[in-house]
Amino acid sequence: MIDPILAKRGLTLVFMILLLDIIGIGIIVPVLPEYLEQLTGANVGQAAIYGGWLLLAYAGMQFMFAPLIGNLSDRFGRRPVLLTSVITFAIDNLICALAPNFAILMIGRILSGISGGSYSTASAYIADVSTDENRAKNFGLLGIAFGVGFILGPIIGGFLGEFGPRVPFFGAAIISFLNFVAAYFLLPETLGVANRRKFEWKRSNPLGALKQMRNHRGILWIGFVFFMLTLGHMSYPAVWAYVGSYRYNWSESDIGMSLGIYGLCSAIVMGLVLPRIVASFGEWRTAVIGLTFATLGFFGYAAAWQGWLVYVVILATCLEGVADPAMRSIAAAKVPASEQGELQGALTSLFSITNIIGPLIFTQIFAIFTASDASIAFSGAPYVLGGIFVLIGLIVFVLRVQKPSLAKDEVLVPGELAPNEAG
Repeated sequence: MIDPILAKRGLTLVFMILLLDIIGIGIIVPVLPEYLEQLTGANVGQAAIYGGWLLLAYAGMQFMFAPLIGNLSDRFGRRPVLLTSVITFAIDNLICALAPNFAILMIGRILSGISGGSYSTASAYIADVSTDENRAKNFGLLGIAFGVGFILGPIIGGFLGEFGPRVPFFGAAIISFLNFVAAYFLLPETLGVANRRKFEWKRSNPLGALKQMRNHRGILWIGFVFFMLTLGHMSYPAVWAYVGSYRYNWSESDIGMSLGIYGLCSAIVMGLVLPRIVASFGEWRTAVIGLTFATLGFFGYAAAWQGWLVYVVILATCLEGVADPAMRSIAAAKVPASEQGELQGALTSLFSITNIIGPLIFTQIFAIFTASDASIAFSGAPYVLGGIFVLIGLIVFVLRVQKPSLAKDEVLVPGELAPNEAG
């Protein structure tokens, strides 16, 4: 454990790195359709297809490179990897701002996906500076960064977009560069030389990283539940806007408002509620609470026949956000400091897989149940499927992850017996 003062400073800086990265991503969202139309000469429908390829490239690169970046951070430390990722993100946005054609824009997004693998290093950094008492709370900073970032990013992007669709990319590049300068002078290293390990290529790919996780009791069960949770949540970016427009006749501002309220509630829960829930119930029960509310949320959105009910569901089920940091904390406690980057890289790869397959699944479900010849017209069907995914994750978590009463946050893997069942 590093000096508490340095740990606090490092935690603050990593939070700012993540926040500014998310703002940098959110900045370009409002102008991407117009930018793609101008760049390719396509109509809005064709531009959406181009946009889909950009998302696929980003998620694919994260999937491939997150374990590599995580393993590099286990070998060389968190600081140099984070700095490299941040400056790469700045270069990526500059390339996108100056792109003369779609091919160059794609190169920029590929670089963005590679640098986006820094999420795994930032998570490992948080694990480095955390104790058993504050680990889940500190992982909650990831959710706060996402919530606040996706509120501020589109607002800033919408303002800058008034001056042209390329301007937000320049804004994102400037933010990332300033992010790099601040981190270069202030970010401390958290992984001591004694805790670093030899770099191995066989462990630095998605399959190798996941295979390595089998050596730690129960990590694969946590990974499975994490996968089901994030897969279900992919229904939100995939169809939220389409459901709002189709079902409630929402405008762009209505859709933006609903997402903003969702992000705000998530940030409040992570910052103010999560620490109290963990302190009162422990990490295992906190994860169960989060997964339960997530399941209820999906079925609630599916049943919301009027737009105002969406806001009721957001407020009633916003505790869903506590599941992710609680599960990350449980997993991190099972892995030594020298393998935290690898663990977070593996989890990020799982997240990236859901980014690839989730939109394909949920948009197809939406299309099937809203087609003119659909036997059952039900635009909430994607949320029902998302709820089923998370419900499966909840059941697996309850059945396969031991309660602290058996052994503090102990996790079972297939074929293992609980301590009170052995012998």
